[in-house]
Amino acid sequence: MAAPMTPGARVQAAVEALDRIAAGEPAERVLTRWARGARHAGSKDRAAVRDHVFDALRRWWTAAALGGGEDGRARMIGLLRDLGTDPATLFTGQGYAPAPLDPAEATCPEHVQHLDVPDWLLPELDRSLGPSRDDVLAALRHRAPVFLRANLARTTPEAAAGALADEGVATRAHPLSPTALEVVSGARRVHLSAAFRDGLVEVQDAASQAVADAVPLAGAGRVLDYCAGGGGKTLAMAARHAASYHAHDADPGRMRDLPERAARAGVAIDRVATADLAHDYDVVLADAPCSGSGAWRRAPEGKIRFTPARLSDLMALQDEVLAQAAARVAPGGALVYATCSLLEVENGDRVRALGAPNMRLEAERRLTPLDGGDGFYVATLRADRD
Repeated sequence: MAAPMTPGARVQAAVEALDRIAAGEPAERVLTRWARGARHAGSKDRAAVRDHVFDALRRWWTAAALGGGEDGRARMIGLLRDLGTDPATLFTGQGYAPAPLDPAEATCPEHVQHLDVPDWLLPELDRSLGPSRDDVLAALRHRAPVFLRANLARTTPEAAAGALADEGVATRAHPLSPTALEVVSGARRVHLSAAFRDGLVEVQDAASQAVADAVPLAGAGRVLDYCAGGGGKTLAMAARHAASYHAHDADPGRMRDLPERAARAGVAIDRVATADLAHDYDVVLADAPCSGSGAWRRAPEGKIRFTPARLSDLMALQDEVLAQAAARVAPGGALVYATCSLLEVENGDRVRALGAPNMRLEAERRLTPLDGGDGFYVATLRADRD
């Protein structure tokens, strides 16, 4: 068995990965290729390098400022400083560690902490978040908690927590959703657990669960998840209310694993092609493509790639999705619009721009990381009866 990498060697691997990410390669691809090529790296080494890289992505601008540059080496120097570690203890040049700091690098700049989002986005974040803006952005600089959803089709939250505890995964209930379990310890054991294998739990953010909870399913017979993706919200809805569930996505490949997940969860979900969609669903959920800004602590690469042009394209797509989803709602039915965005320009502004005089806004909710989970927006609109 190969000896584990030294802490310094892990830092050097992160430096090289960050240079490739800065050059435009997707972070997941970079890390996957590194792991395949680094046969000497064990699971703890791979996890440590991944943590370094994602911590640097979360603090992208602060790390550069504290490291005195924008390459991977500078960002790792700055990240370590921001986390309270003297980089000289890891930049030693020994055991595949990065070369020692030169005199310029050894001079620590004044502690200047960036808000770690693109500067051009700050006015919109200010409008969207108000006085909580800086606190929300500070939360996005830290790792997200791991949440599980207790699958009500097979168990109760209490029984699921007990089964997980028997396998070394400690959890606690979370107020965002009755089914939410926050993993306190043993997160890396979840996917190997019998509780996961047998469909007692699914990995799902607590705020995402709260969005699924907000969908008005009482009395609904036909439910459409119009932008289903992997189907997490469809599974959550099907576990709490018996109905005929239909999942659709513009890219059917995103739903590839849904039949297996549904079978494990003990629920029935039909995947539906665009040509086969009806116009009489009692409930249509449109979890639209968005900036993902509410989940940037979980997927921080999104913020370093985000541009005004991309935001403009997303807004146009959201308007299109809303209009198409609205056309699928039966008279008296509900249209639920959701995003994992913090930006009002993607949220309430899009609902207000919907040209559907036969629909009235029934409820709205905005969640941020300060509530414990990811940032989400959800609005329910009710169609008039004929």
